[in-house]
Amino acid sequence: MMKKTFLFLAALLLIGVTGVNAQQKQYQLYGIGFYNLENLFDTCHDVGHNDYEYLPDGTNRWTGLKYTHKLRNMAQVLSEMGTDRIPIGCAAIGVSEVENAKCLTDLCEQEPLKARNMQFVHIEGPDQRGVDCALLYNPRLFKVNDVKLVPYVYVKPEDSLRATRGFLTVKGTLAGEDVAIIVNHLPSRFAVSFYREEGGRQIREVKEELLRENPNVKLFIMGDMNDDPQDKSMSEALGAVRKIKDVEEGGLWNPWWDVLASGTGTLQYDGGWNLFDQIILSKTLLDTKHMKSGKPVDLKKIDTSTLKYYGHQVFRRDYLFQREGRYKGNTKRTHAGGVWLDGYSDHLPTVVYVVKEAQ
Repeated sequence: MMKKTFLFLAALLLIGVTGVNAQQKQYQLYGIGFYNLENLFDTCHDVGHNDYEYLPDGTNRWTGLKYTHKLRNMAQVLSEMGTDRIPIGCAAIGVSEVENAKCLTDLCEQEPLKARNMQFVHIEGPDQRGVDCALLYNPRLFKVNDVKLVPYVYVKPEDSLRATRGFLTVKGTLAGEDVAIIVNHLPSRFAVSFYREEGGRQIREVKEELLRENPNVKLFIMGDMNDDPQDKSMSEALGAVRKIKDVEEGGLWNPWWDVLASGTGTLQYDGGWNLFDQIILSKTLLDTKHMKSGKPVDLKKIDTSTLKYYGHQVFRRDYLFQREGRYKGNTKRTHAGGVWLDGYSDHLPTVVYVVKEAQ
């Protein structure tokens, strides 16, 4: 155990000086991620939920073999997220489309996650299919202090019998600082834009309440928004702006506008890219005087006495894409055209990096 601990600390010190060493200062880098797991269901029926297609006799013939392969594949991706810059991966990863706590327990028991003692927080929600959001975290890096599920409220009387995923809100500590993470999965595009716009407004209310409680909290809003950064739910209802210089006090910056504009995203539709999987940052993570959108962060100029944004990426690996056949170049899903592909997800993960001067 002592040897393992020493190696872990050595890795932390190494990433603290690699590529981010300025004026003899050392810095610690942390990764925060999000991944839509695309229907991580177990093989048992959950009473009250429409999970029948993910049963052994359901339309997807969801057997124990397929479930264990799905767990293995998801664990591979989750364990590699953030490792392009940080050997030990992400400190915390929000996930969506997971059925229940059993699935999360089984997921964290997969070897690459178990080796890091990855833990999770989850609250069972009211979604009719039974899919929820959750947060995985490395307890050596991130400490959970409080968890609650804020419900998505349908405001139209005709929607009174509907229910969907709420906003999983996790307060914690990262690098000795107060952090809050809101994990979301807004209504799908089978619903009109109004419902996602309403989701954006409700997330904004959660954000404002968190900032009233603690104006210095470092806030990450993440999820499958089922909209792109420029859509009304994100740009107007939530109020996440494109340029760092435009972030007002208590405001939000969405770093993914320019990524999508450059021609890439996190999921494909009709041959084009969308970028639904976003991680949005509060002004408390920004040095708006010295940071410029689309340009590398200059550690010589910004104040790194507290956690600050350092970079972001769409996480890509060759194995996440189909290499041949009709869907060559598309994300390699679990199923396509009724065929089990033993794949991963229709979404690609996203990661943001934050940095702090080492103490």
